[in-house]
Amino acid sequence: MAYDETLAARMRDLLAKERGVTEKKMFGGLAFLVRGNMAIAASGHGGALVRCHPEESDALVASTAAETMVMRGREMSGWLRVPAEQLRTRRQLARWVAVATAYVRTLPAK
Repeated sequence: MAYDETLAARMRDLLAKERGVTEKKMFGGLAFLVRGNMAIAASGHGGALVRCHPEESDALVASTAAETMVMRGREMSGWLRVPAEQLRTRRQLARWVAVATAYVRTLPAK
């Protein structure tokens, strides 16, 4: 499955004023990096892949439709999959962009 180009364009629009944003095709999707750190991606599996503070993962999963990302059978704390149905409005997507960018701004630039 290819990533949703419309979703990627919406992410790009929300990130337009963020400094240090680059785009990179990764994992079958289109990732948006802030100062070299992946923040959010239009996933090749549908929906979005969102980076968050690992200590916030469980609370976000408990209070939203997000799920912890699983890679090679291992749950990846700090990485969430958000279904496309939860990203339909600008407000919904903006929330996840804000979660991701707030966390990656705390990381050292790469």
